[in-house]
Amino acid sequence: MAIEQTICPVCGYNMIGKCPDRCPFCGAYYPCFLSLEECSKRYLVIEQTLTDQVSRLESVPKLGLEHAAYRVDTGQKTFLIDCPVSFDSRIVPVDFILFTHPHFLGASNLYRDAFGAEVWIHREDAENPLARPFPFDHQFTEGFTVHGIEAYPIGGHTPGFTIYAHGDVLFVCDYVFLDSGEMRFNPHGPTEETQRGGKRLWRWLEERDFATVCGWNYAVDYDHWRRQFAALVHDQ
Repeated sequence: MAIEQTICPVCGYNMIGKCPDRCPFCGAYYPCFLSLEECSKRYLVIEQTLTDQVSRLESVPKLGLEHAAYRVDTGQKTFLIDCPVSFDSRIVPVDFILFTHPHFLGASNLYRDAFGAEVWIHREDAENPLARPFPFDHQFTEGFTVHGIEAYPIGGHTPGFTIYAHGDVLFVCDYVFLDSGEMRFNPHGPTEETQRGGKRLWRWLEERDFATVCGWNYAVDYDHWRRQFAALVHDQ
């Protein structure tokens, strides 16, 4: 790991290049930042099996505001949807790293180099200042299907926020939060755009059926999640 890179333990943002005085994401000050080596020693990435093709990856102990990443083996290729904050060389290599949005790109540049993986993100989100230091191999503008993964950009929380699906599993990251069993839209972003994106997602879901929803810190039964999401969308 010869690259100059530091990690903010307050939020989990990876800072590529010369270490700044303050974290660009949360504003924390320099003295608390971790080197790559320190971060990898303190934080392991643990993988939990969810289905026969999907598992959840998280740093242990929890690293800042990090959301879960998900490994998906489609039988054709292997994907990460979003990426762990800490670099852990024990992770089984993947072919692609697909991002829902640019707020937590984790150590994707390091996993990209280690695995030879392709990193994909929506073009509008690649323009976010937080994303500019990171390398992307493909910037998409529309929905697509690749090796069994379906992508549907809905915007809202970020201009290019993208939902993914594989088989009977839906990946929504932090577009909606589940707090004490109650659902709400992510409040960090343009409220009206996020609500409109939620309605676009609802229309997309009307023609599909799932068994599991994978969020930023949860994996839950789809039918239960869908009832809550319906109430949220139609209450706007």
